[in-house]
Amino acid sequence: MAVPAAKSAGMQSLTIDLGARSYPIYIGSGLLAARKVLERHVPQTSCLIVTNTTVAPLYLSRLRQALAGRALAECVIEDGEQYKTLATASRIIDALASAQVHRDGAILALGGGVIGDVAGFAAACYQRGIGYLQLPTTLLAQVDSAVGGKTGVNHPAGKNLIGAFYQPLAVVSDLDTLTTLPDRELRAGLAEVIKYGLIADADFFAWLEGAMPRLVARDPEALATAIRRSCEMKAAVVSADERESGRRAILNFGHTFGHAIEAATGYGSWLHGEAVAVGMLQAAALSVRQGSLDSVSYTRIRALIAAAGLPSAPPALPVSEWLRLMRMDKKVAGNRLRLILLHGIGEAVISAEYDDAALEATLSGAA
Repeated sequence: MAVPAAKSAGMQSLTIDLGARSYPIYIGSGLLAARKVLERHVPQTSCLIVTNTTVAPLYLSRLRQALAGRALAECVIEDGEQYKTLATASRIIDALASAQVHRDGAILALGGGVIGDVAGFAAACYQRGIGYLQLPTTLLAQVDSAVGGKTGVNHPAGKNLIGAFYQPLAVVSDLDTLTTLPDRELRAGLAEVIKYGLIADADFFAWLEGAMPRLVARDPEALATAIRRSCEMKAAVVSADERESGRRAILNFGHTFGHAIEAATGYGSWLHGEAVAVGMLQAAALSVRQGSLDSVSYTRIRALIAAAGLPSAPPALPVSEWLRLMRMDKKVAGNRLRLILLHGIGEAVISAEYDDAALEATLSGAA
């Protein structure tokens, strides 16, 4: 079954269904200037815009103009994964207090995944929880990190070790922001798009194989289709398992390996999507060793990741260091890693049943 094309013009919407915590996702062009959409979710009391030094010159004035008349303070932080820390969250909380934002106020998180994660975490902590709106400006954030309510910061011992599940008021994804996204950042976002096809939708994966040249070239219709389908799949998983007690863990396919890469190389050296791309190949290679994935499928996965312009080789680390870093990941139960493996393209499984020798051979890069 072919993946239906989404229209690039006009606004689309879908809902994360979580009962009283349900919220909409809006996808379309010009949404940062769509006053009616924004006012629907931005409180009329004091609010704080959290953004970074890269995004602010591009889109902060547009957002301010759309919300003219609102009391809006600003907190502009440095750009990069290395600033996703408790110190940055504390700085945001200082700004909230200085602006006298009360519990009926909100944070507007304008930026990529780092901004959304750290601003959402500050919102969850400040006065025991205020509202926040996700305004993602990167492909990775629009298809993944802005959706689902995972917030947090990194720790030297591991990625996202400090955080909270805290759902936003809404997610507003303006496709126009992707026109200013650096090529490397676009490719990093495509890694998460590929992930959705691998874990839950073989037809979508096949569509990506044909559409990848258009996605890399930023074709608006192709991007709208990829973002919509990715959000649909994440919405279905999160609605069924908000706090990752079961099925939601499949969204972490490639992430246990990828997070180890980020921690080992220093946050910011590898982009998150780049590390996830390599992590997905490692998880797929382990699946082949386990006999649950055939070599032809592995070749297709490797080819699609290459077509997206993403790396395929991990950094050289001793197996012992890989294992140490992976065990700091949050997906450990009973002192045993729970790995997300493939039983074919489009079918991910959560497993603590894997062969240790096969895992070590994968981490060593053995053929």
